[in-house]
Amino acid sequence: MAALVDTRRVLLKFKGFPQLIPRRYRVKKKWAATLPRITSTKLALQNFDVNYGTQFGERWPSIRVSLLSEQKYGALINNFSSAQELMKGLELQGARDFVYEARARTWSPGSVGGKPQGDEELVWSSSLAAGQSGSEVPLSGQVGEGVEMAAATEPPSLSPNIKCFTFPKGDVTGFSPARLDGSGLLGYYLLDAASVLPVLAMDVQPGHTVLDLCAAPGGKTLALIQTQACWRLAANDSSVSRTGGSRRILQSYIPREHSTEDRVRITSFDGRRWGELESNTFDRVLVDVPCTTDRHSLLEEENNIFTRSRSKERQTLPLLQSQLLLAGIKAALPGGVVLYSTCTLSQLQNECVVERAVQVAHEELGVTVHIQDLSALTQLFRDTFNFAQGMRLGELVLPHLTSNFGPTYFCKLRRVN
Repeated sequence: MAALVDTRRVLLKFKGFPQLIPRRYRVKKKWAATLPRITSTKLALQNFDVNYGTQFGERWPSIRVSLLSEQKYGALINNFSSAQELMKGLELQGARDFVYEARARTWSPGSVGGKPQGDEELVWSSSLAAGQSGSEVPLSGQVGEGVEMAAATEPPSLSPNIKCFTFPKGDVTGFSPARLDGSGLLGYYLLDAASVLPVLAMDVQPGHTVLDLCAAPGGKTLALIQTQACWRLAANDSSVSRTGGSRRILQSYIPREHSTEDRVRITSFDGRRWGELESNTFDRVLVDVPCTTDRHSLLEEENNIFTRSRSKERQTLPLLQSQLLLAGIKAALPGGVVLYSTCTLSQLQNECVVERAVQVAHEELGVTVHIQDLSALTQLFRDTFNFAQGMRLGELVLPHLTSNFGPTYFCKLRRVN
């Protein structure tokens, strides 16, 4: 034992001179095996600190903390279940139906026809066509090169059948898991309450044909069905496994007679080709595209798009998103509405994608698209969500500790011809 101790002392004494250490005591570092690898969530945080730190400036630290904190949820009521008793129970817990409260504001004495005034539509067109589409109304400015805006009016409208409960700002109470009612259906679906806003902005009317181009995991599809206004609904996603998940969700919430193939069609096609498969077909199109899914990327390693092996996929996201939005524009009827949405803060995946798709639609397809300003609509929900200020186009829900929903970006487009 004494000899072993003496050997260790000698090694410690000459640790700076490896050539004096006997070969049998030398250790070669195995760099690949021993050095810690940077996780995907850390890579995402580093990326966001650089990009969003520049984009949001002094607001980024607050958004950052919120993204890393526990997310807040809403309970989308299932109208096909025993909803009345369920809603009374939620009200007793302190939750409130934020859609009902917003709709009540549109009935105030200062409104016309039950709807507030002032919602503007921003008409975008190529500068080559400015003399055609911009001559009837005064231009209100330019947002992008070769793209112009003009103003018109259209009041907001909210579906009377969408019911979504949330706890008030600052209240971090969570919802318990939904339970089956007597008919075997779940009473509500837990989701980021901000994801209901794109569905409300679509303004689905009775008899409309609706396409959900990137439907999985199925929350917005379920919300569209809850409007009870879709004559026919096509729910598509390129992933077969994710489509199967959407199918199982609908089975848990919708009676069979309301989800038959002639009413709800679930498919697994490449959404980029939908404009070729069914062009000029739908009154409403939802394009909720794949994105960096910011909150998931910061908190979950599984299926994280910031994994090094998925770097190329991440870099090509804006191209994929533009192609999907163009396919949605092609699939819409003239006069139809296309709603683009993401769950990212990225300008490259939000405003820039919309701007590019509108330009390509005009220049290469000869299709004119108008973009609607949703500020009057979102004004109704400022007691529930924290909206970004000064958006060039579309609306963005920013995470905030007192109202930790989002991020959710959405932009409403209307196809003219």
